[in-house]
Amino acid sequence: TKLALVCTRGDEGAHLGGRLWHEAASAHLERAETAGGLRQQAHDPAPDRSARRFAGQGDGELRWRLTNCAWTQPKRQALKEAGVDEVVLAIAYQPGVMMSFLKEYEEKLGIKITCSQEVEPMGTAGPLALAKNHLVDPKEPDHPFFVLNSDVSCEYPLKELIQYHREKGAEATILVTKVDEPSKYGVVVVEEDGKVDRFVEKPQTFVGNKINAGIYILNPSVLDRIELRPTSIEKEIFPKIAEDGSLYAMVLPGFWMDVGQPKDYLTGLGLYLSSLRANAPHRLASAPYIVGNVIIDKTAKIGENCIIGPDVSIGPNVVVDDGVRLKHCTIMRGVHIKSYACVSGSIVGWDSVIGRWARMENMTVLGEDVHCKDEVYTNGAIVLPHKEIKSNVLTPQIIM
Repeated sequence: TKLALVCTRGDEGAHLGGRLWHEAASAHLERAETAGGLRQQAHDPAPDRSARRFAGQGDGELRWRLTNCAWTQPKRQALKEAGVDEVVLAIAYQPGVMMSFLKEYEEKLGIKITCSQEVEPMGTAGPLALAKNHLVDPKEPDHPFFVLNSDVSCEYPLKELIQYHREKGAEATILVTKVDEPSKYGVVVVEEDGKVDRFVEKPQTFVGNKINAGIYILNPSVLDRIELRPTSIEKEIFPKIAEDGSLYAMVLPGFWMDVGQPKDYLTGLGLYLSSLRANAPHRLASAPYIVGNVIIDKTAKIGENCIIGPDVSIGPNVVVDDGVRLKHCTIMRGVHIKSYACVSGSIVGWDSVIGRWARMENMTVLGEDVHCKDEVYTNGAIVLPHKEIKSNVLTPQIIM
């Protein structure tokens, strides 16, 4: 089965995004290994070979974060059960950098990871046309493939999606999720039998409460509908398939979150950890210093008299000294947090150092190798890689 990981284009020009989200992706992949995280076990016999490929769009900048988040615990088991053995990443931003770290996971997981590079932004459908040769298996030309937007986190019922797609005889099947305020979104109007009737953008009167969850299973024939140009699968391709009566929707169980932005990412982390608590509590950390749901890589070192949680993710080779307080945050690989520092509602990038008694809060985001001096207070700062914070940052700002 192939899987295309599709990252929809997000905020352009945010250089921190591409680098930091890329770091986050790697950190999540590392963390997932300890947590039983998303590992596509292609070497295991596939119980269902109807959709063995996965196409994923990862176009760049801020949205890369999701790729990794989408690649945590729930996805591993889901992809394993669905028999995925190849991943195609549709990306435009630094494909060489992406592949340099993905190669490690390709070898670990025994799967094939391919990058399909966009020279120009191709929207959410164009990348699939560009990657057509990767997505269609000449030996099994009629077998469908998955498409996942990389900035989505949920429980990934991919095996159930394959079965539903088969039962309906659909050309394309999309996962939809229910929301409380559908007027903020494009609504998918679905008939009782699951057939998609139409799409309504930000309706002012109630027509339904289901929205596109960014996860699809497509027959290869869908690729024949897509021209090799910038194209929206949501606005140009799916409506035509719906008109032909071949588009179905399956309601997504459990949580769903678009995690393309830092604040939403941390919200998604909390939802994901809550899902682990309900479905796989043994994967969460358990210790006297843990509060609520926390996931800690087995290589991390935690000092004495710390309080960690709720909703904290700690990556590989992290060092947390004595008396540290962590809550609602992600700490990526190789970070050193010195004694009595406090990190709340923030994301700390690879190999960064947080000084003694430093305080970081209000959605502060550090890129790779950022050094925060002792006793410095940081409030909502976005800090690019390889910077040093020597004095207090009292108001949210970008530090370049």
